[in-house]
This record gives sequence, structure tokens and C-alpha cells, in this order.
Amino acid sequence: MTEAAAKLDLDHLRQWIGRSTEATDIVTAQLVKGLRATLFQEIGEPATGDAAPWTTHWCLAQPVFPMSMLGPDGHPTRGGFLPPVPLPRRMWAGGEIEFLAPLRVGDESTRTSRIADVTVKTGSTGTLCFVSVEHEITTPRGVAIRERQDIVYRDIGGAAPASPPKAPPPPPVAKHRESHVSDPVLLFRYSALTFNGHRIHYDRDYVTKVEGYPGLIFHGPLQAALIVEFAAKLHGDSAPKKFSYRGVQPLFEGSEFSINANETSAGMELWIANAEGQPTMKGTATW
Repeated sequence: MTEAAAKLDLDHLRQWIGRSTEATDIVTAQLVKGLRATLFQEIGEPATGDAAPWTTHWCLAQPVFPMSMLGPDGHPTRGGFLPPVPLPRRMWAGGEIEFLAPLRVGDESTRTSRIADVTVKTGSTGTLCFVSVEHEITTPRGVAIRERQDIVYRDIGGAAPASPPKAPPPPPVAKHRESHVSDPVLLFRYSALTFNGHRIHYDRDYVTKVEGYPGLIFHGPLQAALIVEFAAKLHGDSAPKKFSYRGVQPLFEGSEFSINANETSAGMELWIANAEGQPTMKGTATW
């Protein structure tokens, strides 16, 4: 057990359950243009009342901290609304979204957030701490989105696997597929749109020499956003009523990736795949 894992006090961290916070922001035409461009959509000239991309709420009312309050990874120092988990690596593990109504240009959007749960598990890489956060996004017309985000914290490094890794299964075959390149500029743009200072997405020296990854890491929410927009496009520009997703493995810069979908009896099965065709994020959508 590492020193960081030894410092993890679950009883203390669970005292954050039930804490809540609220933030308000405006959906601007400039934000919608930037997000459309980043999601490979027609940019256009969005006007007041036009629908924004379905996951625009991830760009709104992001916490703003002075430089003096940022940790070495670019995130704010631990504590505050989120519990002070001592494990150094932090990523989105997955979540679930209910889309009730679109956000529109000109909307004043309010996000109410609540810590729903804090749990600890042991995985192949060591100790994992999961924090679940519930969000509700409202506009003057009422509730637009309900969401649960699962954030995972883990140690740098971890235990070596007990046996050699198994060969990956054959990549799934997709009926619908769209390909793009995980360009570093794409990652920078999304970090800027979401005011995300996490250095794993733009600082190659940090992510390779400190955290030990082979390259810049594609944002989990950007993968999820691309999946949602692909699902909506395949379903007559209608977002799913419910979208559940989970990260499978990191997706790195500099290679082709694909957004994939197959119809199922309940809706759609969707996934992002790397250049080798292996899924990096999986999701299901129902209408």
C-alpha cells in the first residue's frame, strides 16, 4: 500500500455525502460556436433561442480558483465541495444522463450539485476511490438535465498484474461509424471550453514523465459528448432520454478514433474505439 492509499480515511471522506453547491451561467452564442466546432458539427451563426449541443452544460459555470490554489496536476487543491481524496490520479469513470429538454442560446442555466456517495474498492492497479456527484440543470423553462457523474481517484503506478495480460477480444463490428483524429489541438480546445486545467490533457512532459502515460489523454466527457451527438444524429436529432456510459481504457492523442453505434431492442449500443478498434468508452442510449 502506498503512502497516499494509507492516508485514505473513508469515514472522513463520507462526511462529504449530502454536501451541495449551486452555480449559474449563461449559454452564449460564442460558447455554442466553439463547442460545435470541437464536436465536428456545422458551426453556423447561433442566434438567441437556438438549441445548443446536448452536453453544453459541461462547459457552464465551471469552478474558478486562483493559480495559488492549484495542485501540481492543474486541478484545484483537494477539499471544498469534492472530498479531499489523497490519491493523486483523478478521472471521470462514467455516469448517467437524463435529457429532458435542450439548453438554448440566451438561457440562464443553474446547476445544483450534490455529493451522492463515496466508496473505496481495490482493483488491479491498487486502491480506487469513487465519488458520485448528482447534478440537476435548470433553465427558466424548468429542468433540462439530470445527471450522475462518477469520478475515480487512484494511485500513480500500482500493483503489477499477477499474470500476463490476455489478448484483447476482436473489435466489435459497428453498423454506424464515424472517424476522427485525436489531435492535441482538439484536446486543448475542449480543455479551454470547460476551463479544465488538468495537465494530463495538454502538458505532454507532465503526463508522460510524472503520471507515466504514453501521451496526452482524451477527455472522458469529450468522448461522452461525441457519443451523445452521434446518437442524436442517428435518431433524427433527438437526444436519448437516458444515456449511461463508462470509461474502459484511456484514449491517447495522435491517433485515429471512431464513434460507433448499433441499434438494439431497447435503443442503441454506442462506443468510442481507438486505432486498434478496441473500445475506450462504452454507452447505452434509450429514447
